[in-house]
Amino acid sequence: MDSSRIADIIEIEQLLARYAVGMTKDDVDGVVAVFAPDGTYSAFGERYGVADFPELVAAAPKGLFSVGTPAITFDGDASARGEQPLCFVAQHDHAMRIGWYTDTYTRTPDGWRLQTRAMTFLRRSGARDSGRPHDPLRPEPKRTSAN
Repeated sequence: MDSSRIADIIEIEQLLARYAVGMTKDDVDGVVAVFAPDGTYSAFGERYGVADFPELVAAAPKGLFSVGTPAITFDGDASARGEQPLCFVAQHDHAMRIGWYTDTYTRTPDGWRLQTRAMTFLRRSGARDSGRPHDPLRPEPKRTSAN
């Protein structure tokens, strides 16, 4: 692997670390900053655009977002895709949610950013799914061109 690719991997890993720290610290601006302006997040049967993030993050349970090292594949000089394991531990009762993110990344003038992030949950039953609506505080996504 050449040194420019290593630099890209480190930059993407730091981007994803900023996402996890932002979610853990309830830092909406920090979470928004890791996405491309037209980026999206998918879970619970919905796709949310960046404009939805302040309300979505505010409604999310608070706790620790512990992530593993992402597996990244490059699709050229300006795009890549990856997967990253997640273990979320709720602050109020220490209940866990586990699964993985499936991502696409894009190189912007400001560096690498998440273009899409989709969550897959690992259920006790052995099922794997993108989530089901279960949180009455979770907002409906705004319908924009990115949705």
